[in-house]
Amino acid sequence: MPSTTPDRNLALELVRVTEAAALASARWIGRGDKEAADQAAVDAMRSVLGTIAMDGMVVIGEGEKDEAPMLYNGENIGNGTPPQVDIAVDPLEGTTLTAKGMPNALAVIALAEKGSMFDPGPCVYMEKLAGASDIVDLLDLDRPIEETVKLIAERRGVSINDITVVVLDRPRHVDQINKIRSAGARVRLIADGDVAGCLLAISERTIVDLLWGIGGSPEGVLSACAVKCMGGELVARLAPRNETEKQAALDLGYDLEKQLTSNDLVRSDNCFFSATGVTGGDLLEGVRYVGARGATTESLVMRSTSGTVRRIKATHDRHKMQEFSAGKLG
Repeated sequence: MPSTTPDRNLALELVRVTEAAALASARWIGRGDKEAADQAAVDAMRSVLGTIAMDGMVVIGEGEKDEAPMLYNGENIGNGTPPQVDIAVDPLEGTTLTAKGMPNALAVIALAEKGSMFDPGPCVYMEKLAGASDIVDLLDLDRPIEETVKLIAERRGVSINDITVVVLDRPRHVDQINKIRSAGARVRLIADGDVAGCLLAISERTIVDLLWGIGGSPEGVLSACAVKCMGGELVARLAPRNETEKQAALDLGYDLEKQLTSNDLVRSDNCFFSATGVTGGDLLEGVRYVGARGATTESLVMRSTSGTVRRIKATHDRHKMQEFSAGKLG
């Protein structure tokens, strides 16, 4: 009888999904049309997902907060055969980055056992802290951020001047950014993409020590899957945008004071994550064109049960890219 839980490395199949989305959206890099780039990624991702042997449902979709094209919540994905899984997607994290030709845009997907992913309900945003495994116990959203960066410097035996915090460049973060800088730490502002920011914070390959800020709830669940595969920790707290959203969350029984860990955001220890670079950045190379027919991609592919993290570089036929961008299979 077929297993109802993921018992094979679906991450190695999901990488085809993020590669397809990256190849399709890369045709729109620097062309100033973020909606077209997003739609290309969505169409390509949906097409390849339909070929994978799984019975999946999108529980964390992207796009509701800005009415972008999306793989919608509740959409059934896969060919309908076991295993049954929850899926979180961001077909193009960094639509504006792509449209402007800026670094660090990614195509991202995560998968876990059915019923294991946190549903943020009406709350579009979360406050988040993320860092590597050696500072997990220091991640506390109730502690002033300037104190946390000092504790991280002490823990790592470095000057506070050597600590770097990655933060989304938003007006809502100005006060906290000033506090981080006043403490003596560095702030690395990013225009978009706090899944990429979380990966930078938990990776040993970068100089980023911490992610802080209020970002999308879907990205929080995606990041939690990455954390469970790669290590480190993410803590998050729902951040309603207004009183109407706050009351809606309270009416549904959400605890708005609770600090959610990666185990709260993804209750399964059997999850998978894949990200492919669209525009080049600190974490991954972007799509690169080779000659008249070719293109290359770089992806980060992870599985939590084994803790395996793979970097996969692939070469693709450019004619297939045109098919991907039209939402077809190559």
